[in-house]
Amino acid sequence: MADSPRSRVPLSRILALARPEVPTLALATVALLIGSGMSLAYPQALRILVDAVLEQSDPSGLDGAAAVLLVLFFVQAVFTALRAWLFTQAGERIVARLRTQVFSRILKQDIAFFDATRTGELTSRLASDTSVLQNTVSVNLSMALRYIVGAIGGVALLLWTSPTLTGVALLVVPVVAAGAALLGRRIQKLSAEVQDALARSNEVAEEAIGGVRTVRSFAAEQAEIKRYGDQVESSYQLAAKRAFAIGTFNGVAGFAGYAAVALVVWYGGRLVLADQMSVGDLTAFLLYTLMVAFSLGAMVGLYSDFMRATGASARVFDLLDQTGPIEGTPRATVATPERMRGDVVLDGVAFAYPTRPDAPVLTGLDLHIEPGEVVALVGPSGAGKSTIAALLARMYDPQHGAVRIDGAPIAELDPSALRRQIGLVAQEPILFATSIADNIRYGRPTATDDEVRAAAVAANADGFVSAFPDGYQTRVGERGVRLSGGQKQRVAIARALLKDPPILVLDEATSALDAESEHLVQEALERLMQGRTTLIIAHRLSTVRAADRVVVLDGGKVAESGTHDDLIQRRGLYRRLVERQFGEVPAA
Repeated sequence: MADSPRSRVPLSRILALARPEVPTLALATVALLIGSGMSLAYPQALRILVDAVLEQSDPSGLDGAAAVLLVLFFVQAVFTALRAWLFTQAGERIVARLRTQVFSRILKQDIAFFDATRTGELTSRLASDTSVLQNTVSVNLSMALRYIVGAIGGVALLLWTSPTLTGVALLVVPVVAAGAALLGRRIQKLSAEVQDALARSNEVAEEAIGGVRTVRSFAAEQAEIKRYGDQVESSYQLAAKRAFAIGTFNGVAGFAGYAAVALVVWYGGRLVLADQMSVGDLTAFLLYTLMVAFSLGAMVGLYSDFMRATGASARVFDLLDQTGPIEGTPRATVATPERMRGDVVLDGVAFAYPTRPDAPVLTGLDLHIEPGEVVALVGPSGAGKSTIAALLARMYDPQHGAVRIDGAPIAELDPSALRRQIGLVAQEPILFATSIADNIRYGRPTATDDEVRAAAVAANADGFVSAFPDGYQTRVGERGVRLSGGQKQRVAIARALLKDPPILVLDEATSALDAESEHLVQEALERLMQGRTTLIIAHRLSTVRAADRVVVLDGGKVAESGTHDDLIQRRGLYRRLVERQFGEVPAA
């Protein structure tokens, strides 16, 4: 994703995010129009008040004008508060909905997407980028409408008061428009670069915090701090350039606005001296000029914010638009049965990971696993053992050949329905930072407490779980850090048991355990494998011996296949692997 081309996001698409909030925004707009109308009315009341003072007429006119001003200010305050509340509320709902949509789209990406995209970048999109959009579709939108109404209404009243003086005041508009055109694109480009730099700093922080034990064991804290500091400094330098561009833009616009006021005072004073305009008219005109100048200046600032949003939102919309061939278009042409038999066939499968297209892992592999058969995959590191498991769950599609289950190509099955038929117990199982019960129930959320306990009993987990003060409600911590390796494995086995899949994948499920934990886990695995098509990826001989058949991979193909004893007698690659592990072939 870091290398994906960025397309410019039209402002109209950003504003379209507000479409579900149209009723709230419409009411907010009504409040905005009323509040802005009050702003446009009070210079007229002030005109009457000034002229009444200068003419030294009946003080009742002065009293009435002052009372009208107070009423106008009160009404304006009420509707300004209502406008701010409604627009802000709508903005919060919009960004909440957007974050959910982005998170949903992230989770629905193909696994190849996650191979190429770092977690810190994705969390940055969810947090900082969506916040930029929140201001654009709520507060900034409100302010833009307010200033547009103020500018248009102010210009109309200026023309009504004095067309000649209005022409003088509007001489600055071309200057502001030219500045907006010149600097807007620069601000947009810098904003996109700032967001990318922030995402890179988040990536570094995510890695260092997630791997803090490794960082600590190598005493690499200062190196990680420097790495993070370098990324933060890079984002700061880009933000400083953006700030300079915005500051220059605002300075030019501010000067133009004040120059317009100076011109109005100079030329309007001449008209007053020539009796072509009253002091009250000039006062009202000055107020409208300030209002228009302020509105134009504010719109200049908002324009730079909108340019920031179009730059920062590019990655968000890239995510929303991105679909993969597997998860993006899951067109099921074959109905997935409620429970498959588990007849697995890999026919001439060739595969290379999308991030390493020039390094093929499988090259024309053929493999058939009968329903209920337990098959162990062995072979040198990189031979493709885990790749076969990933293809079976359709985490990837092969470049050539086909994977079929019960005779149906899995490319024609719904991916989610397919994965519900497959259980996985990995070498390092991922547990979520919830309770033990929630982790066991993850594969079947509707399971009862009794069913959860029964699965834990079968997985040899009930003993240690019940010993905890909170029992099954014990929180396991991030990635299950509060449990030992053997405890995590048994919770993962209980989770797979509760899911009750017809096809099971054991990815080196006991390779990182001590002898006692391995015994308990192995006993639980034997219960789990009963009656299921099982694919075991293992290095340990004790696990391999339990298999009905051993398949040896080498060079992306099946090199040998048979029982453990048969393969030992053949004196081929399998025997060499066993001898390399143990020094000699252990006795049966």
